[in-house]
Amino acid sequence: MKPLTTGYIRQIISGKLVHGTDDLLIHHGAYRLKQVRHSHTILFLKRNIIQWERLKPYFPIAIVTDREMDVSRRTEDLTIIRVENLQDAYWNFINHYRDSINIPVIAVTGTSGKTTTKEMIRHLLSINRKVAHTNSTNNSRTAHLSYLLGMDDTTEVAVFETAVGAPGDISNAAAYLKPTIGIITNIGEHHLNYCKSLEGYIAAKGEMCNALQPNGVLIINADDQNTKKLDLKSFTGTIVTVGIHSKCDFKANDIYFSSEGMFMTVEHMKKKYRILIPGLGEHQVYNALAAIAAVHQIGMDLTDVAFHFRTFQPLNKQLQLLEGLNGATIIDDTWSITTTSLHAAMRVLQAIHPGKRKIAVIGTITDLGSWGYAIHQRAGEILAQSKIDVLVTIGEHAKIMADTVSQRSSRTEVHSFNNHILAYELLKKIATEDSIVLIKGDMLSESIKKLATLLRKAD
Repeated sequence: MKPLTTGYIRQIISGKLVHGTDDLLIHHGAYRLKQVRHSHTILFLKRNIIQWERLKPYFPIAIVTDREMDVSRRTEDLTIIRVENLQDAYWNFINHYRDSINIPVIAVTGTSGKTTTKEMIRHLLSINRKVAHTNSTNNSRTAHLSYLLGMDDTTEVAVFETAVGAPGDISNAAAYLKPTIGIITNIGEHHLNYCKSLEGYIAAKGEMCNALQPNGVLIINADDQNTKKLDLKSFTGTIVTVGIHSKCDFKANDIYFSSEGMFMTVEHMKKKYRILIPGLGEHQVYNALAAIAAVHQIGMDLTDVAFHFRTFQPLNKQLQLLEGLNGATIIDDTWSITTTSLHAAMRVLQAIHPGKRKIAVIGTITDLGSWGYAIHQRAGEILAQSKIDVLVTIGEHAKIMADTVSQRSSRTEVHSFNNHILAYELLKKIATEDSIVLIKGDMLSESIKKLATLLRKAD
């Protein structure tokens, strides 16, 4: 955070100095007690009962409040500022701070691919710029505050991941970050327990359009069917499209798998660029196209993009290829699971080592609410169409996928288990050097995590 005095902040929020000094230098901000981890923090406090012993190690500190406060424990290291409305004061501070930083800010959302796309952008821009960015997948409201205040006069560009767990999530993130470039990687079927329907989920992703500044840039996947359902009529900025099959601004063709990753030719403005994207799958091409479009908006030449993309490191547990159980090829894709990412994973499974036996180990899809049965059935249809030799599901709801495949595909051997132990015993028997085992599930599933570890470490 740029250092600001309490006096300067007090003017921004129209506050009255109740106790302390206008000269305290502030380096951090918080709106909850548990967020205070440093001295020289300004805390926008909703309550009037304070755990002074909890705060004392972080003095000197400033507190903003709209309530009467007991200052009987006055100390030179405590500053108290009184405001009429705490919420208004907080957002006045947030808006002023964000407006003081004039840099490109990229926000990435999508059902799948947002973390990879964000990391691709960070990698490319970090070559010669100081980049503020989302830490892993931490994109909560608390994180957005820390990311905003983590930007200062030395920051040249920022890229943040903005996930959707419920309607309003992107709007909330935008209130802090005010993105100038927005990316929607794709829109599948996820978080339907809070968004209630696919239409509600599409609308929640579409908040990105309103989140951007009036002259902002929106980057979308021209091939994605649900993205085409977005209402973009009122969007006043620039729309940039990427794709493989549609007419678009950044188009990839001549795509093929290799041991190094995905080769593709990118066409833009009637010029062609041959680019290697480390990582497996056609979906990786879409992620890369979105990243390329974003960094190009910031001024990066596509020749430089092609050169620096070669050193990008694919994320751990995202279609990670390795040798494991009984010498079998293991594809560890246990970062997350949606129908969109499942479809992408199955395409990778089919594309590599065509002659080998294909075994898919699939876990439960989470955050579906009342849509659980329908989405798992749809996932089963994706699996049934994928020409796998053996399907192993883990979890009660994952059995819906197994039952669907049993009904739709006579060529697939199907097994369903409630935990990883029995699944591992089966895999020890059927996995060989002539097998490829894809394990896909959610990072929060202990059974999937434990089985993936066993497959990786087995002799």
